[in-house]
Amino acid sequence: MSSSTDQKITAPYGSWASPITSDVVSGAAKGLGGSAVDDKGQLFWLESRPTESGRSVLVRGGSDENEEASDVTPKEFSVRTVAQEYGGGAFSISGETLVFSNYKDQRLYKQSIDSKDSAPLPLTPDYGGPSVSYADGVYDTPLNRFIAVREDRRESSLNAITSIVSIALGDNSIQEPKVLVEGNDFYAFPRLDPHGKRLAWIEWSHPNMPWDKSELWVGYISDTGGSRQPRLMANNEFHKIKQRFYHCLLAAGELFFVTDRKNGFWNLHRWVESDNTVAPLYSLEAEFAGPLWVFGMNSYEIIKEHKNLIACNYRQKGRSYLGILDKNKNTLSVLETPFTDLRNITSGVRCLYVEGASGVHPTSIAKVTLDDQASNVVDFKIVWSSSPTSSEYKSYFSSPEFIEFPTEVPGEMAYAYHYPPTNPVYQASQQEKPPLLLKSHGGPTAEARGILNLNIQFWTSRGWAFVDVNYGGSTGYGRAFRERLLGKWGIVDVDDCCSCAQFLVNSGKADAERLCITGGSAGGYTTLAALAFKKSFKAGASLYGVADLKLLKEETHKFESRYMDNLVGGDKEFFDRSPINFVNQFSCPIILFQGLEDKVVPPDQARKIYQALKAKRLPVALVEYEGEQHGFRKAENIKFTLEQQMVFFARLVGHFKVADEIVPVKIDNFD
Repeated sequence: MSSSTDQKITAPYGSWASPITSDVVSGAAKGLGGSAVDDKGQLFWLESRPTESGRSVLVRGGSDENEEASDVTPKEFSVRTVAQEYGGGAFSISGETLVFSNYKDQRLYKQSIDSKDSAPLPLTPDYGGPSVSYADGVYDTPLNRFIAVREDRRESSLNAITSIVSIALGDNSIQEPKVLVEGNDFYAFPRLDPHGKRLAWIEWSHPNMPWDKSELWVGYISDTGGSRQPRLMANNEFHKIKQRFYHCLLAAGELFFVTDRKNGFWNLHRWVESDNTVAPLYSLEAEFAGPLWVFGMNSYEIIKEHKNLIACNYRQKGRSYLGILDKNKNTLSVLETPFTDLRNITSGVRCLYVEGASGVHPTSIAKVTLDDQASNVVDFKIVWSSSPTSSEYKSYFSSPEFIEFPTEVPGEMAYAYHYPPTNPVYQASQQEKPPLLLKSHGGPTAEARGILNLNIQFWTSRGWAFVDVNYGGSTGYGRAFRERLLGKWGIVDVDDCCSCAQFLVNSGKADAERLCITGGSAGGYTTLAALAFKKSFKAGASLYGVADLKLLKEETHKFESRYMDNLVGGDKEFFDRSPINFVNQFSCPIILFQGLEDKVVPPDQARKIYQALKAKRLPVALVEYEGEQHGFRKAENIKFTLEQQMVFFARLVGHFKVADEIVPVKIDNFD
């Protein structure tokens, strides 16, 4: 009897046909910008749609299985803020009122969610352009106003003025927002107690990023609505620590927040006003929060029916867990769900809505129904999926394998997710090792996560091995791992990516002669640095990547303008680690993709590296997209980028012909 393996078609790695096409990938690339529950327990979520040029739409979930979800946002609006360029926290719901940021003009609008024909009404002034943005807002019900972070770029787009402001909700007249807190470089998470008596927030200043050092403050709301007697939640030892605040005053005299002050991991803490003490709710070598790249993140919530219980998620060694923390007993219990990756949590009526994913689930929202004691899951149901048809391709899915690999520093390990080539129809000969595409994530303070991503499955189902690396500097593994990158960006990340590729070669899982590297933004920088300073990879793709660190520092937006001071060092390091200054050391083909409206990594970066490599007679291609910013949101551009990377690698290092009909872009010094 022949085995199923014998019945497969034998063909070279990389040449396999797959139903997971670029159209499937680009159509499944819906993003999630947060979720909320109204007073009636109705779920709302914000989804970005590549098929609508990246428009972000607030959607109301059906009240039962028979009612379909419906759009709340009118066609001429898009719910998105560009505060700190990365946005987030673009909408908030209270009662029947929705307040949201509109992408085109960046003004705040008020809309009734009860009426399907409700037209949004502007709340903030028209300044003649999208020069003032708002994010991360909360309702101050007693004073009928909205409190939010404001980023004002009217005087300088590179040195915006950030503050916490209040916006009147009472009548339909448009008033200038009232400044409540100002004077520092950055603010986030303005949160009120239930009675509107106290306002808490975090703030930080250059050259720090919020995960380097930030301060937690509480002010008292005066009768006229101002913030008075601001109090730093910090005694002599506390104000110097690295800390992260995440939430609001949830009970009289209690403030919950996240800090890594004790054990080097972001754990939940509580401040008790009556005796001015701070203590961890539960200590664990796990991360109960992520880095503040976007506003509005929410990794824990008080359970509505049990005020002593906090639903939370945490990450430990590459996996997420959904937990219930009893703040009175300081105990933590774990709830079982199919998700291995979790992000935001929203508390519903006798349920939780959790944003999550796994190796077989794409990014989704699940309704997690709890028992009366909130100690067990009685029902788990996915109510929204970024790719609702992805299960059709399940037999083609490559499961992520979590790996630890040795770095160049003796005794130090780094982490990655390895996806082997997988296709039920094809196999390669036993003598052949697969080509490998290594992805270096952005940030660089971010984290690769082992979830179903059809972009990755596009490669693996065609016979590529794929590895997503968490190099030193990534989050999810504690402060010590994150701070490996301080002063060493362009060294530790590059070394770890090369070490990971070599580890897979040594393990027999990749062909040493067909190692390719790709990355976007900071991952694009790691890609270019690896190609300039190492010889591990045979080709690379940089998506809106950094080529010139000095130019980036001079041109990028305020939020990240001093980020590199801690990551790189002085002028010499800025020069020595910029790939553009060492074009003579490049020795392999590179393809570059760039949005022409990118404010984070301006287009000159890609153009400089392209011209230099073209002059050096290396195979190089540059693809520029009108209307795209930092990251590609339009379906046609997501599709084109994926296809062109694959055919570029196939033509130049793959030694195979791709099964898809793709017209390649012209490659200078090759075609």
